[in-house]
Amino acid sequence: MDTLHITGGQPLEGEIRISGSKNGTLPLLAASLLVEGETVISNIPDIQDVGTMIQMLRALGARCTFIAPGELRVDASNITSVAPPYDLVRAMRASFYVAGSLISRFGEAEVPLPGGCVIGARPVDYHIMGFKALGAEVQDRHGVMYARAGRLRGADILLDGQTRSVGATVNIMLAAVLAEGTTVIENASREPEVVCCESFLRACGADIQGMGSSRLVIKGVDKLHPGQGRAIPDRMETGTFLVAGLVTRGDVTLTGVHTEQMAVVIRELLKAGAQIDRTPETIRLRNRVRPNAIEISTGPFPGFPTDLQPNMAVVGAIGVGTSVIEETIFDMRFSYTDELVRMGAEIQLKDRLAIIKGVEKLYGAPVVATDLRAGSALVLAALCAEGQTEISGAGHLDRGYENLEGKLTALGAKVHRERHAIEEALC
Repeated sequence: MDTLHITGGQPLEGEIRISGSKNGTLPLLAASLLVEGETVISNIPDIQDVGTMIQMLRALGARCTFIAPGELRVDASNITSVAPPYDLVRAMRASFYVAGSLISRFGEAEVPLPGGCVIGARPVDYHIMGFKALGAEVQDRHGVMYARAGRLRGADILLDGQTRSVGATVNIMLAAVLAEGTTVIENASREPEVVCCESFLRACGADIQGMGSSRLVIKGVDKLHPGQGRAIPDRMETGTFLVAGLVTRGDVTLTGVHTEQMAVVIRELLKAGAQIDRTPETIRLRNRVRPNAIEISTGPFPGFPTDLQPNMAVVGAIGVGTSVIEETIFDMRFSYTDELVRMGAEIQLKDRLAIIKGVEKLYGAPVVATDLRAGSALVLAALCAEGQTEISGAGHLDRGYENLEGKLTALGAKVHRERHAIEEALC
């Protein structure tokens, strides 16, 4: 596992361009399996999770070729397998998206139950419920979901709960676009990444109404034709660099963003004391003082994104006063707080609340990133801390951030990665 060495205390200043969205690209890649022919997906970030998904498509028989940086051609005309490799699915939760496409187009799928970040229980019950409602027979074969169907049939599907599952919405939508008849998904996710997938499917001939709403009406078609999709800018990378500018008391300009999708984040950063100027595709944040205390509660879009909750804890950690963060999505999302405490933060946890008493400064320390979003919070804490911080487990960051060290360095950060080769034991 690599280690990041960050010397804090340097205000970040300058301009960077935001990469394509991890969470937006993965559904597009899974959706390409539904198309008999070539599709082109652009604005793809060069990150580990996207590489894993491309490996999976190739393992299923799809031809994937980069025709330009960030622009991928996928030809799924000759799929040879409906059973993606165990190691690839276990490496990333979003790999389970291929299940909906495989069942819909080929009437069969054999997909291991997924892995990914350790941030609490995230079962795929709603995915499987949706497949069954559409007419698939589903069995759990020792940790592998096996599903079989003739042509799926449209159904009315209610996604219970307040979380509006992104994964279940995407997977059921992928299964429904080729089903016979009409499928209605109630309480569907409204996340921009889901809308991005809906737009791509429509460009390929799918009949989807209600884009961006919590009620999707999908009329099945016989086949999809080749089309083009483009991943939206990464909202989590955007939020991370905005928070970086705030906590380091810097002046950061981000280009290539969808500003309207960042409305709730911008609102909370303004409350924290940031000065923000914006255009539809550019955001500039300036700050020269300690942030104000914050009070946020995570929720589905258009609420505050859970993936940025750890970053906001850093704002609270050095803020003036006491901050309160409520996590409503994942039950283990606060696992990173012990590491912030090692750096001098004062945090108390109570059920789904983090109560953070702001301190004047954090201090560099050896810490461990246990997942992608925890890793981003530790990077932010290190950037504003006094002294040097060593973040082990830095490989988690490669799952979701493209050229993180390069972008931080361009803004004036002092950051260096120490790469550790894996040593094989001699027998």
